[in-house]
Formats: sequence, C-alpha cells, structure tokens
Amino acid sequence: MTLKKAFAAAVLYAAGATIANPVLADSPDIAALTEMRDGDMKKLAFSAAPVERIDTPFQDAEGKSVTFADFEGKYLLVNFWATWCAPCRHEMPTLDALQDTYGGDDFQVVTIATGHNPLPAIHSFFDEAGVTNIDIYRDPKQKLAREMTVFGLPMTMILNPEGEEIARLRGDADWFSEDAQKIVKALIASKAQ
Repeated sequence: MTLKKAFAAAVLYAAGATIANPVLADSPDIAALTEMRDGDMKKLAFSAAPVERIDTPFQDAEGKSVTFADFEGKYLLVNFWATWCAPCRHEMPTLDALQDTYGGDDFQVVTIATGHNPLPAIHSFFDEAGVTNIDIYRDPKQKLAREMTVFGLPMTMILNPEGEEIARLRGDADWFSEDAQKIVKALIASKAQ
C-alpha cells in the first residue's frame, strides 16, 4: 500500500468514528449490517468501498510465512493485539468464543500479535485468558500493521472473501455479544446467496 493510500485509509476511518458510517456501494448486505450495529458494534465503521487486499506476510506459530491470500474464500475477523495490551486481554476470550461458534469454511477469527510478542508470552497470555480455539499468528516487525494503518491496539478489521477490508473497529469490543453475532451470522449467510 502506498503512503498516499495508507493516509487516505486513515482519514476515512478517523472520519467514520465521528460521523455516520458510509455504506459500501451496491451491497445490500453491508447496508443491512450497518443497520444492525448496536452496543460495542456501534464503533464498527464500514468503508465506502472495499480496501485493496494487503499481501504483506505475517507468521504462524511455527514461523512459516502466511498472507491473507491463504484464507481466501472466507470472511475474516482480523484482530491486531499484543501481550502487554490490557484491552486485548479483555476481548480475547470473546474472539475465542466467536471462533469456536462460527469458525469454519465461511468465517475465521485471525488474531495477529504485532510487535515484540515472544511465543512463550503468547502461549501464557492464551492460557491465562482461556483461549483454545484461535491459531497463533505474529507480525514481529509490525510491517503488516503499518501497511494496514493500525494505530493503537486492539484494532479489528473485517475482510471479505477476497481479502479486502470492509470494516474496522478501533479499541476493544465484546465480539461474542448478541450484536456482534448478528453481524457475523449475516456475513456467513451472505456467502450462501
């Protein structure tokens, strides 16, 4: 992503936090999702158009290179977090429950520890939070986080099955709330149409 595109994306999301969220053009499913937002999901800002897929690699727990292309065909809830982040600790069990309930061929929660997060610290964090359903991914040099204009943690994005970003939520949220589940169920149902 060019610096110009990154800046434009940052401006779009900053504006989305203070004004009514724009709806993706020609997408009745996204329009319906926008109407569903309530509770913590009120912070979920839908982009005016899908944001180009970022193919910057990140790592799995074994250190293998992974990109969003590896998940093509399913909606992704991508969460950037860190072991030292208190709000991340608060929301991680809800992300785990979301993956346990809805994870499969059409949807997956992908949490990416960005920055200095050694594997033992991640394992300890997951053990303390009771996380058992989420795979470990890392962005140790924060290259992916920079490319995706992650300013502050936690930061969560929804990517469509083509890997394009369609929504973003800054800060923590209850991702297993009734409101969040309605949105995830609607995303999964849209794949069946």
